[in-house]
Amino acid sequence: MSNCPKKQNEALEAAARDYYDTGSQKAKGDVARAGEALVTYYASLYSPGRVDEDLKQAGFEGLLKALKRFDPVNGAMFSTYASHCIIGEIRHDLRDRGPFKVPEAMKSLQAKVINATEELAQENCAMPSLKEIACKVNVAEEGIVEAMQAGCVSLDEVDLSKVKHLRYESFKLPIEDKITVQMSLEKMDNIQQKVIKLIYYEGLIQEKKKKKLGINQRKVSRLLQRGITEMRIDMA
Repeated sequence: MSNCPKKQNEALEAAARDYYDTGSQKAKGDVARAGEALVTYYASLYSPGRVDEDLKQAGFEGLLKALKRFDPVNGAMFSTYASHCIIGEIRHDLRDRGPFKVPEAMKSLQAKVINATEELAQENCAMPSLKEIACKVNVAEEGIVEAMQAGCVSLDEVDLSKVKHLRYESFKLPIEDKITVQMSLEKMDNIQQKVIKLIYYEGLIQEKKKKKLGINQRKVSRLLQRGITEMRIDMA
């Protein structure tokens, strides 16, 4: 993943200001040229190791939408607003592609990576390096590269073993364990998921839980044990 130097962001801001001052087609083209680094950066987040040209095209559409919708008098940076629009169009393109399903655990991690990228970009006035993003979200660099591919390729092609935490955080499950637990839950049927979540997420005892689920205590216990066994197998 390449870095986007500060001077490129400054060039984009200058080109945007010129466009809002003149409204000329030349200025619009200058914005597209100055914004190419930003578009390429975000396209590369979702296609690590290469640049997916379709995602890049979607990114350019987001850049032009930002140019049309941005209010230059609000005091915000154009590049910040453009980033939201570029990411939005890239995600829209990915959703339209199918048929690759993205597990909720991967969606959550992808969102954290994007949020960290935007926060770091605003703090430093330049797009962050992969190492900076990894430190921010507490996930190994190679893990971020793998996670961001989910949705672009089949989940079988994503090496989840590389998605690991960098440092231990007290009272928090490491990212790799969170992913395993969440993906294990997604494999269970609805009633098993409800039993596990009611016990471990809502802390309900079995007597209250059986009333909420409308099933007897013996079945609750059986579903709970089966669910835990399946999760242990997945985490082995």
